[in-house]
Amino acid sequence: MERIGELFAEHADIASPAQPQALPRPVSGALSFEHVRFHYPSRPDVPALDDFDLDIRPGETVALVGPSGAGKSTVLALLLRFYDPQYGRIRFDGVDLRALALPELRGAIALVPQETAIFAGSAADNIRFGRQDAGGDEVSEAARAAEAHDFINALPEGYAAELGERGVRLSGGQRQRIAIARAILRDAPLLLLDEATSALDAQSEAAIQQALARLEQGRTTLVIAHRLATVQRADRIVVMDGGRIVAQGTHESLLAEGGLYAELARLQFVA
Repeated sequence: MERIGELFAEHADIASPAQPQALPRPVSGALSFEHVRFHYPSRPDVPALDDFDLDIRPGETVALVGPSGAGKSTVLALLLRFYDPQYGRIRFDGVDLRALALPELRGAIALVPQETAIFAGSAADNIRFGRQDAGGDEVSEAARAAEAHDFINALPEGYAAELGERGVRLSGGQRQRIAIARAILRDAPLLLLDEATSALDAQSEAAIQQALARLEQGRTTLVIAHRLATVQRADRIVVMDGGRIVAQGTHESLLAEGGLYAELARLQFVA
């Protein structure tokens, strides 16, 4: 499965409907996957999602876990409309995604990807990518909430410091905090976290988990994670395998139930 950022670059031109519907206001962030089936064009005989059926309540934090190739990233790719399902439908606040104009759909979503794109501009401009019209105070407030203010302020030019192509002046944890600051500034009702802490050391991950906990408050959040320690605070954990949901519940209930989640947890926590 390609990374979400690569899919965005390749499929951002998917068609908007001729007469789009609008999301109801205020946007609550309810999601519904209704018997979704999908395969990638290059693999028509391999279902990436197979009768995927899931309802997510407004404000709920749901984590998708499972082995590699289970279909987790495909869920995000369909939510962002890089692709449309071949069967079934996805609703956002009751509206079929295919009926929404792409700018409205994606404008209601904030994404924190596994690999953050940093541009050859200032720290402030990189954070302002989350919302272009944000003022300086809003940028610094978002950075504080993302645990990014201190390291930005320590740069020779502070928020005016050039970060270099691909953020060569930043560590992996610092780049992730820039991505979180963007998402905070965007203030979207739906938050997607795609392996947002997978490549970080323990100290960086602890700081970023605090920032993510603040970001998740008051919005619907969908989390993809391989490391189960990062999803234990989720309201609900959905276990996927082979494009299907095989179990769902809390961390404790899934451990007690046994099955795939308990096996994944045993392998990770023993290791």
